[in-house]
Amino acid sequence: MKIDLADLGAFLAVARAKGFRDGARSSGVSASGLSEAVRRLEAQLGVRLLNRTTRSVAPTEAGQRLLERLSPALSEVAAALDEVNDCRGRPAGKLKLNVPVSATRLVLPSIVPGFLAAYPDIELEVIAEESLVDVLAAGCDAGIRYDERLEQDMIAVPIGPRVQRFAAAAAPSYLARRGRPEHPGQLLQHDCLRMRFGGRAVQPWEFERDGETVKVEVHGPLVVERSGAADLIVNAAVAGSGVVLLFEDWLRPHMDSGALEPVLEPWWPSFSGPFLYYPGRRLVPAPLRAFIDYIKGA
Repeated sequence: MKIDLADLGAFLAVARAKGFRDGARSSGVSASGLSEAVRRLEAQLGVRLLNRTTRSVAPTEAGQRLLERLSPALSEVAAALDEVNDCRGRPAGKLKLNVPVSATRLVLPSIVPGFLAAYPDIELEVIAEESLVDVLAAGCDAGIRYDERLEQDMIAVPIGPRVQRFAAAAAPSYLARRGRPEHPGQLLQHDCLRMRFGGRAVQPWEFERDGETVKVEVHGPLVVERSGAADLIVNAAVAGSGVVLLFEDWLRPHMDSGALEPVLEPWWPSFSGPFLYYPGRRLVPAPLRAFIDYIKGA
């Protein structure tokens, strides 16, 4: 059976985007062209791959199996073609990264402009989300995560600052009104502005000093989902609503300006910086290899 790779690519684009219109935007092929390609593929295979309604598109059981096997296979094809592209002397193509929101603010701004200037033929696409994903199944070449969230079969390359800290802070007006805590346990008497991760329960705040670790089940008037609302919680802290705990570099501009005042600084916990991770496969796409070489040399 001879299957056109373009038809397989069309199915992949639609299945990933969960729609023909969104698939058209991501692939550069018209929605009608994608629809015809998927129908042709289904006819050749003799099985329905997508369930279509007026509002949504979802893979059938057969389609899901094909999607899971096809994503890494086509990634290998793309990587092989990139090997050939290297013969042109300058890497070209698309590089797609899946990163946490914090990386778009604290890691990538110091890297991306220089990388784009160094490799003008590479198109960089960044997807920012907090959920842990299979980078290949999500159609990405690589991701950025912290050490405790890396899968064992991934290759990890350090990117960005190698040591980071969580910082606690509050507006001077709030501290003048409620007092300045001297020990993490005193946060139980304060309004704490909290975040949750991926819909899970709000985690205790953790502090450390001289080998001692303290976890505090704080409470307060505001909880936000970490993936997209961190700025809201910072703005609330600046407005005097309570104490916030976040990446030090995220809060630093507000602390430097005086809008926020450091709280419990001797207790701020430190942790290792993030990593760029990608599957441990033989062929690495040329744009990704260029990005790896760039961050290693930065």
